[in-house]
Amino acid sequence: MNLLIITGASSGIGLAIAQQFDRDGWRVINISRNPCPEAAVINLTCDLAEPDAVLALQPALELELTAATRICLVHNASVMQCHPIDGLPAADLRRVLELNIVAANALNQLVIPHLKPESSVIYIGSTLAEKAVPGVASYVIAKHALVGMMRATCQDLAGRGIHTCMICPGVTDTQQVRDLLASNPDLLAAFTALSAFNRLIEPAEIAAAVAFAAQAPVLNGAVIHANLGQRER
Repeated sequence: MNLLIITGASSGIGLAIAQQFDRDGWRVINISRNPCPEAAVINLTCDLAEPDAVLALQPALELELTAATRICLVHNASVMQCHPIDGLPAADLRRVLELNIVAANALNQLVIPHLKPESSVIYIGSTLAEKAVPGVASYVIAKHALVGMMRATCQDLAGRGIHTCMICPGVTDTQQVRDLLASNPDLLAAFTALSAFNRLIEPAEIAAAVAFAAQAPVLNGAVIHANLGQRER
């Protein structure tokens, strides 16, 4: 049995990834506060921003993990908050890091011991994993840290037949982005102008990249920018 474990598959890119793997015949488990709307997906409710919340999932996860022959763990859950670096409350930074980094680490502790050869750990990053823009300091910090976690995963799992990489989407047409655009219509033109294709990325395009990466050990340790190509300014 092929098993996908993904965080944050209730909407957006995570939902598209869950749908892609379901179509490909994988058993899919979503971990998030809200359920994935796909009927075939198993939902484990968890607020990943709460300290140690992942530990409560261990009994349910171990039943699935022991039955799987190949596992893909996708760290997708994330949140973008608007804070400049000189206006970033410590409590907000801690919550963002808890969701993006600490919860991912906790899930790694539960899942990685069960990974057999040909399994994978895929991190969903961002264009902002290797650069920065103004006003989203906590998001930039968290995504940069996630690159380090992926590279540590590559080094520490070397020789075990398990591969890892990071897929870094550009601006993707999700509800979160649409909500942002609704309050600032000028951003749509700015976002599309960045793309060499003059459009936003579709979540299904990112899902296809993740599905490919899950079966491509040659990408081990790679940071892959899935952004349609961006115009340099």
